[in-house]
Amino acid sequence: MKYSNYSTIIIGSGIAGLYAALKIEQQAELPDGILLITKSNLGESNSNYAQGGMVGVMKENKNDSTSSHISDTIKAGAGLSEFNTVKFISENSDRVIKDLLNFGVEFDRDENGALTYTLEAAHSVKRVLHSGGDATGRMVEQALCAKVRENENIDIYEQTVAVDLLVNSKSECKGVLVFNNITKEYETIYASVVILATGGIGQLYKYTTNPVGATGDGLALAYNAGAVMQDMEFVQFHPTALAIDGDENRFLISEAVRGEGAKLVDADGVEFMHKYDERLELAPRDIVTRANYNEMKKNHTDCVYLNATCIDTDKIKKRFPNISKKCLENGIDMAHDFIPVAPAAHYFMGGVKTNIEGKTSIDGLYAIGEVASTGLHGGNRLASNSLLECVVCAFEVADYLKSKKLDSPKQIDTEIKTTIEQYSEPLESDEIDVVPLKRELQNIMWEHVGILRDEASLLKGIEKLDKLAASFPRKKCCLSRAEYEFRNMLTVAKLIAISALQRKESRGAHYRTDYLQTDEASSHSHISKKEGEICFAK
Repeated sequence: MKYSNYSTIIIGSGIAGLYAALKIEQQAELPDGILLITKSNLGESNSNYAQGGMVGVMKENKNDSTSSHISDTIKAGAGLSEFNTVKFISENSDRVIKDLLNFGVEFDRDENGALTYTLEAAHSVKRVLHSGGDATGRMVEQALCAKVRENENIDIYEQTVAVDLLVNSKSECKGVLVFNNITKEYETIYASVVILATGGIGQLYKYTTNPVGATGDGLALAYNAGAVMQDMEFVQFHPTALAIDGDENRFLISEAVRGEGAKLVDADGVEFMHKYDERLELAPRDIVTRANYNEMKKNHTDCVYLNATCIDTDKIKKRFPNISKKCLENGIDMAHDFIPVAPAAHYFMGGVKTNIEGKTSIDGLYAIGEVASTGLHGGNRLASNSLLECVVCAFEVADYLKSKKLDSPKQIDTEIKTTIEQYSEPLESDEIDVVPLKRELQNIMWEHVGILRDEASLLKGIEKLDKLAASFPRKKCCLSRAEYEFRNMLTVAKLIAISALQRKESRGAHYRTDYLQTDEASSHSHISKKEGEICFAK
């Protein structure tokens, strides 16, 4: 087994990981350098699929204010957003977005060169920045990827899976053990700082807008290392994914389309959102999702429809070039046809419990982006707050680390040595075809831990997950990226299901048909492997 040393390791190459790498390299003393690890190729991430945009409370936008954004975020968060976290991220959005411009990130501007903003659900004003019309995540990702690739001080490992964190007996993270999916070789990498930026969990569900890599890897890593996890029951389902199968995920029809005036209708063109919320199509995502789901169940259909024919044809082409193209590929002309849409798993509000600098309950371990639970999103993320959280928290972890001594560890205790030894002996078996196992897990989560939940269904889901886990022989060492991903999916699916069972109320994206009311006394839920049970913060 190969052994290496770095000052800082970042796992994940989405916007959070890329920006953190650039800012840490820019500011911190790195005697042993910085390593960026991605299990696929650099730039393939959930961030790449973010269409709508990035919230920016910009000083030049006179119609907006931090107080307005804070209010909108807290309202959407269903009582679980942390005020100080929301305030900090909102107040720092202008500074961080302008810093992104220095790294080659561009946002769309009008004919006078001024930044343009759009409106999305549950926002009180237009404040969402966008790039490439409806390709914001991809445009930001590409700009940051280019800067990372040309930076000689950032090493990159591609096609490399992080399989275990190296945590000693004092609960200090001293590095990570990785598996190269091409060479099938392991490597032990020691570091004083490990940052998880591994994204979300969409692939745990039958229908999702997330790419194939969104398998909850960082969550499983942190949980298995003993980190405190927070609000694992809160999965956000986007109301409008293109209801056409064929790929590993469903194409997202951005909320910005509704922000520009599109209406949700049934097959006959009859609008229905007035039955569910006075804010109609721009109600919070959980409300719109349940409305669509209810209409589908009531009418025994696989989808509802988005009517965007009211939007000017030229505006559709300019504002939504990628959505328009995808629709045309499927025989749908946005300017004249209804778009079939249905809910799909989209974003994870829960995650590794952190503060604004990304610090977890384990010394030396940090988490940023979707894998982290900072308290910004609460029980229901406000549209386009996710990319903002990625960059502000990446900025903050870099700012925090610039004053720290980042020498790689010199001494390793028996706890870490034991972890390494578990991966030292080769497995004498054939690689497992996890595709049917993955499909089974996705069906279990969609049917039993999905948009509408109740005790009987959740218990049934947990029972089926346990049975599925028992049929999978790999508990530690695996033979492929696919096996490691499935191992992680089993861990995270069980955590989500157990947490959903324990929260006996309906709040935000967590909707219990047997507990319809919100319990005002409940707060964040926490779970850790060391404690072995879920507790609710008071």
